[in-house]
Amino acid sequence: MVWNWQQSDWPDFRWNDATLAPLEARFLQNAGEQIGSIKHVGDDDRTAILIDMMTGEALKTSEIEGELLNRDSVQSSLRRQFGLEADHRRIPPAEAGIAEMMIDLYRNFAEPLSHETLHRWHRLITNGRTDFEQIGAYRTHATPMQVVSGYLHEPRVHYEAPPSEAVPREMDAFIAWFADSAPDSVHPLPALTRAGLAHLYFVSVHPYEDGNGRIARALAEKALAQAIGQPSLLALSHVIQRKRFAYYDALEANNKNTAVGGWLGYFAETVLEAQAHTQRIIDFLIAKTKLYDRVRDRLNDRQARALARMFREGLDGFKGGLSAANYISITGASRATATRDLADLVEKGVLVVTGSLKSTRYALNLGA
Repeated sequence: MVWNWQQSDWPDFRWNDATLAPLEARFLQNAGEQIGSIKHVGDDDRTAILIDMMTGEALKTSEIEGELLNRDSVQSSLRRQFGLEADHRRIPPAEAGIAEMMIDLYRNFAEPLSHETLHRWHRLITNGRTDFEQIGAYRTHATPMQVVSGYLHEPRVHYEAPPSEAVPREMDAFIAWFADSAPDSVHPLPALTRAGLAHLYFVSVHPYEDGNGRIARALAEKALAQAIGQPSLLALSHVIQRKRFAYYDALEANNKNTAVGGWLGYFAETVLEAQAHTQRIIDFLIAKTKLYDRVRDRLNDRQARALARMFREGLDGFKGGLSAANYISITGASRATATRDLADLVEKGVLVVTGSLKSTRYALNLGA
C-alpha cells in the first residue's frame, strides 16, 4: 500500500475551492450569529456556559479515543483554572491534564504554533500515563507507526505513518505550513479548509505514540478560532463522537493520496453540524441560567439536587422523561415526598408534566 506521505507531491494537498466556498460562507455567518447570541449573557453566566461547553468537549474528545473521564472532576478542574470556587475533590491526572489543555487552547488560540505547544499538549493529555517511551516528545521507536484493527494474528492496517526518523523534518514542515496558512499570513486559507487540512496533515504525520487524534482536533479548533479572531465555542468532538465511524472512514478514505476534497467536504459539513449543535447547547444553557435565576431560593435541597441531575442529561434529557421513581432514586425521598416535591415543581413552572398514573413523566420547562 502506498500512503499519502509517499506521494511525490506530498504535502501539496489538492481540493476544489469552489465546492467549499458556500460552506465557508455559512461557517462565518453562523460564527457571527453565535458571537451575537453569547454577547447578551452576563459575564458570570457566560463563564458558566463556557465551562459547561469546555467540559463536554474535553469528555468527548477523550471518549473518541476510548478514554472515559469523570465529568465532575473535569469541570472542577476547569473552575479552578478560571479562578472560581470549586469543590475540594482530588482531581485525577487524566482529568486535570485535559482540562488544562482546553484552557491553554482557549486562552492562547492566537499564539503561533510551535513544537513546544504540541509537546505541552501531549504531556497534558497523557498526564499520569507511564506506558509510553516518549511523553511530550515526538516518537523515536524504530517499529512502524500503524493504525490497525482486528485480531492480533491477522490485523487490518488502516494507515502507516512516516518512519520516526522522518518525524522532526515533517513536523518542521507542518508548523511552517500552519504559520504560512494563518489569516494574517502571506498565503491565508479559508477557515474550514485550513482547519480540515491541519487535522488531516497532522494525523498523517502521526508524530506521537498516542494522543494524535486529540491534538489534531485541538489544532482544528485553534485554526477556526484564529479565523474568527476569538476562542471558538464549538461542539466539534461531540458531533464527531456521535458519528465516529464516519469520521474514521473519512480519514481512511483520504490517507492514500494528496487529493483531499472528500475529507474537506466531510470535515466542513461536520463543523457546520457542530455549530448548529453548539447553538442549541448555548440556548439550552442560557435557558438553564434563566430558570435558576427565577427559582434559585425557592427550591428545597431535594428539588435542587434533582434539577441539577436533570440538567446534567443535557439537551436530550432523561430518556422518556423523569419519573417519580427517578426522583426517588436521585433524592432518596419517600414516594409521598416525591409526589409533593414534583407537584410543587410543576406549580412553580420548573417542570411540565405529561401522562398520568404510572405513565406520568416530567420535563424541564425551559420556555417559561
